[in-house]
Amino acid sequence: MVKQSIFGRMAQLAKANINSLLDQAEDPQKMLDQMVRDYTNNIAEAESAVAQTIGNLRMLQDDYNEDVKNAQDWGNKALAASRKADEYRSSGDTVDAQKFDNLAKVAIQRQMAAENEAKAAEPSIASQTEVVDKLKTGLDQMKGKLNELTSKRNELVARSKTAAAQSQVHDALKSIDFMDPTSEVGRFEEKIRREEAKVRGQQELAASSLDAQFNQLEDLGEQTEIEARLAALKSGGAKPAIGSSANSSAAGSTVEEADFDKL
Repeated sequence: MVKQSIFGRMAQLAKANINSLLDQAEDPQKMLDQMVRDYTNNIAEAESAVAQTIGNLRMLQDDYNEDVKNAQDWGNKALAASRKADEYRSSGDTVDAQKFDNLAKVAIQRQMAAENEAKAAEPSIASQTEVVDKLKTGLDQMKGKLNELTSKRNELVARSKTAAAQSQVHDALKSIDFMDPTSEVGRFEEKIRREEAKVRGQQELAASSLDAQFNQLEDLGEQTEIEARLAALKSGGAKPAIGSSANSSAAGSTVEEADFDKL
């Protein structure tokens, strides 16, 4: 029963569908690690059981070979005793002839017993040989499955590490994405843009103020010329310049036209 249960467990483990088991696992890597440990332990137990079974088979074979050899030895002794009896009988010594015939019979009896024991052991030897062959096959399958499990485990660990490394690289690239407005670089760039816009606004304001100052200078120059010409008129030393009426009109735009009619 022990041998059969071990063989059944070996067959079950050898037929296990690793991919199907992994699909059902919550953590495939941990499951593979546990399966590798279980398979390693089961293989160690199976090797011990197979070794014991092989040892039992070899003991049966040794006993069988010994029975066969004993049968041959007793057969040879029976033949030798029978020949000796024939020699005594041919010489007229019937007493010794009978004595050796009796020895031949004893030898034949023991030969038959050894042959029966050897014959009785043959079915057990055949059965044990079949069991040992199956156990060896199952053990080889388990070792092959263990190699498959180990390769799967190593592959999964390598893929997991690669995925983790790729994720880290992706996160690193994302953190330095200059086009990402939520990143530190994006916020810093937006701050610089606002400062640049502020500077442009200040420049525009400064330009507008400068234009106003130049306009004031132009108005001051015109008023100065008007005052100079007025002074010249009062002194009688100069005449109004050509086109001065337009200038006078522009300069005295606040004077009522009716005042000129009183002149």
